Amino acid sequence: MNVLRPYIAAFVARFRTMLQYRAAALAGFTTQCWWGGLKVMVYAAFYRHSAHAHASMTLAQVITYTWLGQALFTLQPWSGDPEVAGAVRTGAVGYDRLRPVDTYAWWFIRATAWMTSRALPRAALMFAAAAVLLPLAGLGEWSWRAPADALQAGLFAISLVLMILLGAAFTMLINLCIAATLTDRGINTLAPAFVILFSGNLIPLGLFPDWLQPVLVAQPFAGMLDIPTRIYIGALTGAAAWGGLALQVFWTLVFVMLGRKGIGRVMNRLEVQGG
Repeated sequence: MNVLRPYIAAFVARFRTMLQYRAAALAGFTTQCWWGGLKVMVYAAFYRHSAHAHASMTLAQVITYTWLGQALFTLQPWSGDPEVAGAVRTGAVGYDRLRPVDTYAWWFIRATAWMTSRALPRAALMFAAAAVLLPLAGLGEWSWRAPADALQAGLFAISLVLMILLGAAFTMLINLCIAATLTDRGINTLAPAFVILFSGNLIPLGLFPDWLQPVLVAQPFAGMLDIPTRIYIGALTGAAAWGGLALQVFWTLVFVMLGRKGIGRVMNRLEVQGG
């Protein structure tokens, strides 16, 4: 426990600090509600008027997928940790190197706290709006629906935890790019293009052509939204669901190994600037 104490303290401190930004959470929730509503209307029109609506996912599943994706928006690795970027720019990263802790684990834990603390209030508000208020307003067809059974909910909970770990592991790779290049502009511009398309945030991966499905599910970004969401809505069940969980574990381990291998090289060549 003495070994874990600094990491637990770092997580709790960062989590509590980020929860104080209530205006940012409300603004983010409003934005995600707006985009979620637009996407739901687009999908409803598509399923209503298209003779080729995708049979692998029903409209109700796609709508729940959309709301869940909006609720978990900040759990996806859109950019590197802004505190790491600031520390690299100012030279304060030297303090992290002097701490009697593992730098990779320290940054990983803080990134996890940063992502989850921003997602928690937004997800709660989104659930209240899309799962509770919409049915009460007579818009049950466009609402966020519950999982079919307890097993489905349990597998989703496991997949959600793996999603957080996978997102944090990828964020660490972005942090290393920032530390290596001494700027966050390039990688923070490039990363969202891959995340939004290949995670299923823009379009559910289940709506892509069938011949692409094996590749789309196997690539790492699917575990950052598509796999847990499709488990939730029942589009991935049985062996397919367990296979999705295995892929999340696999890519998390790959990213962690790459991050641990790269952090030593980056830190040995790091130029501390500022003053």
